[in-house]
Amino acid sequence: MIAMQYKITLPSDYDMGIIRDRVQNNGYKTDGFEDLKSKLYLITELGNNKCLQNSYCPLYLWKNSSGLNKFLFNGYYDNILKSFGWQHVNIGIPLIDNTTDKIKESKYVFEISKTIQPQESLDNLTDIILNEIPMLDQTEYTIIYNPDKWEYSVFYFNEDVDKFADLNGVVYTVLHVST
Repeated sequence: MIAMQYKITLPSDYDMGIIRDRVQNNGYKTDGFEDLKSKLYLITELGNNKCLQNSYCPLYLWKNSSGLNKFLFNGYYDNILKSFGWQHVNIGIPLIDNTTDKIKESKYVFEISKTIQPQESLDNLTDIILNEIPMLDQTEYTIIYNPDKWEYSVFYFNEDVDKFADLNGVVYTVLHVST
């Protein structure tokens, strides 16, 4: 598996209805996309759920690289380039992915990002990360790491935003889920 996300920061006075309409009119186009496990169309809105900015931040979980390559290089990503300009595409490797078809019911995604500290061995890194992160009952999650930056992110998927109320991180609203 491969994870991919681009985070488009939008002006504080940006009409987020534009993004909502964009996803409502086009989100279905990635339903059933080649090698796509899931794509979550995510936004943050200034002032909602402690968010400090407006953003559009789709998160993709690919089964392998062929679908990702098709998306980026066969014209599909051109819609992002035309609408928002050149974006940095974050790529990561899922360390743990316990998501199921229930991910389609998600209304919110919560992200915690942390640095992987230098150590003598990475043999027990999974255990270290699992001990560092909160475990939320009845919440699916994915842990994605990037050895280029030695960082990891945990994405929690849930229907109830209150699950994340006491945690520090980013709360995204899910507009559509493609699988």
